[in-house]
Amino acid sequence: MIKVAVLGYGTVGSGVVEVIEKNKDMVNKKSGDEISIKYILDLRDFPGDPYESKVVHDFKQIVEDDGIQIICETMGGVGAAYEFTKQALAAGKSVCTSNKELVASHGPELLALAKEHQCNYLFEASVGGGIPIIRPLNYSLTAERIEAITGILNGTTNYILTKMEKEGADFDTVLKEAQEKGYAERNPEADVEGYDACRKIAILASLMLGKNVDYNKVYTEGITKITSRDFEYAKQMDMSIKLLAIGREIGDKTLAMVAPFLIPEEHPLHMVNGVFNAVFVKGNMLGDSMYYGRGAGKLPTASAVVSDVIDCARHIGKVIMCFWDAEQAELVNVEDTDCAFFFRVKSGSEDRVKALFGDVKKVVLPGVTEEEGFITATLKERDFDRKYAELADVQVGARLRLEA
Repeated sequence: MIKVAVLGYGTVGSGVVEVIEKNKDMVNKKSGDEISIKYILDLRDFPGDPYESKVVHDFKQIVEDDGIQIICETMGGVGAAYEFTKQALAAGKSVCTSNKELVASHGPELLALAKEHQCNYLFEASVGGGIPIIRPLNYSLTAERIEAITGILNGTTNYILTKMEKEGADFDTVLKEAQEKGYAERNPEADVEGYDACRKIAILASLMLGKNVDYNKVYTEGITKITSRDFEYAKQMDMSIKLLAIGREIGDKTLAMVAPFLIPEEHPLHMVNGVFNAVFVKGNMLGDSMYYGRGAGKLPTASAVVSDVIDCARHIGKVIMCFWDAEQAELVNVEDTDCAFFFRVKSGSEDRVKALFGDVKKVVLPGVTEEEGFITATLKERDFDRKYAELADVQVGARLRLEA
């Protein structure tokens, strides 16, 4: 019997318990042993809960119990979760986590600590919820040189953008609806400003490179400046707007960024809508592959955590290799990258636009006479910014990058 402790009995933690108990026969069969939950750590009591007898309030009781072999950390944050994870790994107990913030902040350190003590630190649920992406990068694609990862990694923002596109609603209205439905937090900043996706692409890019991508250095833009008018133009161009998280090799450096992009209909990510996530991976031998599914939610995320529990159970006393070193990856400045841009200006500005950008494609909305849009040729971002600044007096809305 393999005894497990769950840290945090919130949405994901309770989901982990539910998955293990509901799928007990299958989980035990695939683990090669019986998986039993012995402790649930939480500050609260849960009177009447079927598992209230397993609830404890002191982590010391868990870490000092030699019978506990696997710990599921679903607390979130980098305070107590970080300290408890270090103590667990130092005691030789494997840790499975859904905590993207902790993984992005301390991944190499915790992986090294697990290796030192012959246990494992697994984090499939930290990116993409229930979508298998960490394990494919770690196992299935190890013969590949991964050249690029492009993902829709935040369900909240994708839901908002999809509703804006399909219903013509404005950002504030859709955000309020998302909060009422539980798709967005009361304080939605981490989602709508791109910080959540930033941490996730830092994790994926680190696994792509085998080096550490510091999420604090990832260029990040959110979706708060996107308007329903932007979607009118996108539809006119047979495109959609998605918040993309990108990790891409550029020469001997790496581009890591999060920003809203216009993407064409033929792009595989174009039809990823609602709360769904997808990760598009380009390998030098395999070519393109895509991983799609629910990127958040109680049971999809918990399912990914339990898949790591099963992996740990199969490898008691053995280290599962993960190629993510503490060496810092060298990131390219986004200003030095090449991209085409779409922007809007007041009507009557075409001559100024052409004088600055040369060959541009004009985009006009039927019935709209007060403004017009333009698509540039591909150019350095710093050059675009310099030229675009000269149009400050006629700019309308935000500019958008185009994803090829």
